[in-house]
Amino acid sequence: MAPDHVVAPGNAPWQTQFPDACDWSAPLEITTLPELLSAGVAARGAGAALDFRGTQLSYGELARDVERLASGLSQAGVGGGDNVALLLPNTPYHPLAFFALTRLAARVVHISALDARREIVHKLKVTGARRLVTTNLPGFLPRALEMLDDGVVDEVLVGDDARWGAGEAVGLPVPERAGVRDLASLFSDQPLSAPLPGVDDIAVLQFTGGTTGLPKAAMLSHGNLTAAVSMYRLWRDGGRPLVAGTEKVVAVLPLFHIYALTTVLLRHLRDGNTVLLRQRFDVETLIHDVSELKASAFSGVPTMWVALLNRPGVEGVDFSSLKSCVSGGAPLPFEVQAKIETLIGTQLNNGWGMTETGPAGSRVPWEVARRPGLIGIPLPGLAMRIVAMDEPGRVLPPGEVGEIAIRGPNVFKGYLNDEAGTAGAFHDGWFLTGDMGRMDARGLFEIVDRRKNMIISSGFNVYPAAVENAIYEHPAVEEVIVIGVSDAYRGQSAKAYVKLKAGAEPFTLDVLTHFLADRLGRHEMPRALEFREALPRSPVGKLLPKVLMAEVAEVEAAAEAAMRAGEAGAANETH
Repeated sequence: MAPDHVVAPGNAPWQTQFPDACDWSAPLEITTLPELLSAGVAARGAGAALDFRGTQLSYGELARDVERLASGLSQAGVGGGDNVALLLPNTPYHPLAFFALTRLAARVVHISALDARREIVHKLKVTGARRLVTTNLPGFLPRALEMLDDGVVDEVLVGDDARWGAGEAVGLPVPERAGVRDLASLFSDQPLSAPLPGVDDIAVLQFTGGTTGLPKAAMLSHGNLTAAVSMYRLWRDGGRPLVAGTEKVVAVLPLFHIYALTTVLLRHLRDGNTVLLRQRFDVETLIHDVSELKASAFSGVPTMWVALLNRPGVEGVDFSSLKSCVSGGAPLPFEVQAKIETLIGTQLNNGWGMTETGPAGSRVPWEVARRPGLIGIPLPGLAMRIVAMDEPGRVLPPGEVGEIAIRGPNVFKGYLNDEAGTAGAFHDGWFLTGDMGRMDARGLFEIVDRRKNMIISSGFNVYPAAVENAIYEHPAVEEVIVIGVSDAYRGQSAKAYVKLKAGAEPFTLDVLTHFLADRLGRHEMPRALEFREALPRSPVGKLLPKVLMAEVAEVEAAAEAAMRAGEAGAANETH
């Protein structure tokens, strides 16, 4: 387990090299999630906490409804240590259910809206969550009812989407049957007597690949999440500072993802800011939020930024209200980032984090020139170092490549029901991230490779092993290797290399996609398919993805070189 840890200044070169990045001596605010919400209410009780489809919910109203829902859930038998799943889009039902459950010291199990059916089943069974909160939108209610029909859950609590005004999708009728309950019926005015949670109580079970690439439920406590929020709030480097209680923040990234949950929802509710909650990304809505509503902060993934950049007439949009902008989840080409920064008039913040760190990790200081792989310096209250791969207790000097290790009060408590996996992920209280990197003399970290061959597509983690296992179910497939390849739209996408069984006929990518439709989420679908007579293997017969990765890297490097040579030639012709 990782102990709470405050970095001593003498052990952190980044503190002396970048003294103005934050107040390095400031204590972290490590509390419970109910206390975090109460702080936001105290700062801005009558102000708008959420703006959704033109409906505003004030901080006072949010706190009142959280308490009422918590009371009803308590009467329904939900209590400390219970695992309750949320299968929700971005809707006010998410923060209401999230804070109500954590008020009861129950644990929130986040289910991704992108998950395939069997992924949902896996997550529910692993966590033992027997209650599922959802909404009656077409992409959600049928999935939830399937879980009820299959006996995976005992009860489905359904929030009516129409409660929040007209949406793009029409809510489905909710069947009157055993095991289905209207979420609205649980809002109770009976005083809540349930004990408050503690800082060390587990608040969220968030699925991740862990350090082995196999899906695991990371246990994040109240203290982990509030510590991460405090770290982000203490960072003050660069641009115009955000003023607590005055900002409008666009929240279009999915709240079931740890990044949006912590850096957008929790951080800004703590500050008393207004969260412009959006159910789906739409360029015109984003432009309206910034130019008309004067949003000052927006965090997006590269696909969102590219869509904004490519919108006709975007040069005439007023982006002057933007103070803090982030592009995360996947690499953004430098030339694209430069164009976006010119367009919006401010830098895009870059950094690094993981589900297991809640996801606070590092941030690139404003003054540092960007370069491939650069992830910056640790956020306040965190320590990072480079350790030897074969000897994680041995710290490597600046410039040497090893595994990035991290510790701090935001680092998770371990993997649910996996003592061996948890033990293997830590060494002497340091979490071994699985990312290979180096640190320079100034304390700047960069990633040079991933120990786990995870693919990051449109900001979502895609695990090759999961994709391969699904493809192996195709009757024509003998062997398969899945790797990540560059994708101009998604950052990365999955490519499948397949060896067919003897006598089997090749099939198209469309055929494969149809076959995988109920086996993989949309974000996991291979976007390229190549058949090989044989796949690379080690002398002992192990399939070798790295051989194919090296091939792809060589081709991509050659294409990049050719493009730059062409650009240079064109430039010379103009002089």
